[in-house]
Amino acid sequence: MNEYLSATILGLVQGLTEFLPVSSTGHLIITSHLLGLTDARVDTFEVVIQLGSILAVVFLYFNRFLGLLLPDRGGKFAGIRGIFLLMLTCLPASLLGLLAHSQIKTFLFNPVSVSLALAVGALFILLVERMPQKNTFRSMDEVTPALALGIGCFQCLSLWPGFSRSASTIMGGMILGANRSLAAEYSFVAAVPIMFAATGFDLYKSASFLAMTDLPFFLTGTAVAFFSAMLAIKLLMRLITRISFRPFAWYRLALAPLVFLFFQ
Repeated sequence: MNEYLSATILGLVQGLTEFLPVSSTGHLIITSHLLGLTDARVDTFEVVIQLGSILAVVFLYFNRFLGLLLPDRGGKFAGIRGIFLLMLTCLPASLLGLLAHSQIKTFLFNPVSVSLALAVGALFILLVERMPQKNTFRSMDEVTPALALGIGCFQCLSLWPGFSRSASTIMGGMILGANRSLAAEYSFVAAVPIMFAATGFDLYKSASFLAMTDLPFFLTGTAVAFFSAMLAIKLLMRLITRISFRPFAWYRLALAPLVFLFFQ
């Protein structure tokens, strides 16, 4: 298959699944195996095209990120306080990911592990949806340091490929009292620093076997991921007040055994 077509397919999968609670990493692993792309360059590509998804969030929430560069406005999600809250959210998964990076890459980046993570994550979603919703926090300006750190701890679950960073942070936020709209919005915004750090770290680790000839391949996937991520974010925010996350859980449960059986 033409590598630019492969980059387009992978970029589309990345963008559409990054911010839905279905696991972009899991879907990328599955898609790359179906396309026969399993070398180290593709592993790095799957991380780098997350830049497209990051830029989509920055574009859609530009005023929110701009507010982080402005003076604190009396305890709201802005300025130094806003940056501090994001740091608290990113800290647990960043530390754990840094310490266990090699082990995660070696033992968890495979279809069987992904199938298990899809199933466990689905059960997690169904469990949270059965819990009474507290709705203590309703807007980004109400996010407290305790809530930010708590969501960060739940985000550690996303280091298991297939579990889903969105699922871990959104469900974690709901458990801790955020309403579903806030949990989703904070999940999008909090994704930017940790995804940017993960992308930079993986590029640094992989620099030795990348070449300038790889740049068009990477740029194609990143651009497709950007536009498809914007579509996914807008769709999720429109649906989030109308439906629960249960359909995503049932989808994951249906996909998990197929992945496990297909790759045996």
